[in-house]
Amino acid sequence: MLKQVSLISFLVFSCYMGAESQDLKHLTNELQVNVAASRVWELYRHLGISRLAAQQLQNVIHNVQVLEGDGGVGTKLKLTFAPGNSSYTERFIEIDDEKKVKVAKGLEGGCLAIGCSVQIVRLEIIEKTSDSCIIRSDIGYAVKEEFEANDPKPNIQLLAVAAQIAKRFLESSETSASL
Repeated sequence: MLKQVSLISFLVFSCYMGAESQDLKHLTNELQVNVAASRVWELYRHLGISRLAAQQLQNVIHNVQVLEGDGGVGTKLKLTFAPGNSSYTERFIEIDDEKKVKVAKGLEGGCLAIGCSVQIVRLEIIEKTSDSCIIRSDIGYAVKEEFEANDPKPNIQLLAVAAQIAKRFLESSETSASL
């Protein structure tokens, strides 16, 4: 019985992700951090990286608002940007503590506002050694047929800058802790 439920869950999830991932284009950023993967994952797993980035990028991110949830799967998060007050809303659809992967589906704003039909943000913390890892940020997206000539793309720069902020924050707190 449990195997049947697991198989059914897997098939439903695969169909859902398959529908979302067909013909997705990808933008990826990777950054090495000299801190244990588990420490980086603690920051990325829930809402920590969003709040830290908002705190450090007040000229870019006006507000981070949790519309529902507590940072786990199903959490709906809205980022409002300065100065034009455009926004981006996403829902966390997967958080895998073992693989250190967090996936969010864009609901409104971002490239969805300029012609994309799908925007999937995948954050992965990849262990290299016991005290270093890679933060991999990936945006998968699909463009609506009528907008293909305009070639709309999501902007991965915010995720790249957030990774830099995480690196600086974690490496400096690691240095402070060892003194």
